[in-house]
Amino acid sequence: MPDEQAEKPFGRILVVDDEPHIRRILTALLGMEGFQVKLARDGVQGISVWSEGEFDLVILDLVMPGASGLEVLSKIRSDPERGSTPVIILTAKGQDTDREAAMAGGADDFLTKPFSPKKLVARIHEILGDR
Repeated sequence: MPDEQAEKPFGRILVVDDEPHIRRILTALLGMEGFQVKLARDGVQGISVWSEGEFDLVILDLVMPGASGLEVLSKIRSDPERGSTPVIILTAKGQDTDREAAMAGGADDFLTKPFSPKKLVARIHEILGDR
């Protein structure tokens, strides 16, 4: 009988968020789901980590020092080989204009903080196709 861990989805997720407690929560939550999590503490580091690795999905805050989430999203979308990597925006900015800007920039989903861990995990499974 296969072990439970082998049945869970597996993928590499880049989390770009300047809030340490959000990074800790997402690392624990996604780790329990069987994902490998790589962290970046701001937009500049997010761009650097993105350019050095292969990721199945990116979770991205909008407001960060150095480079905004929209700038990071633009960099991801401009990558000719990996620009279609799914991106979920997870942000405290919940105005319609924020959502519209993120979706127009190519985000695959937009969730606001505080967020429902169940909803985030469900969206990841849906986007990645329950690998």
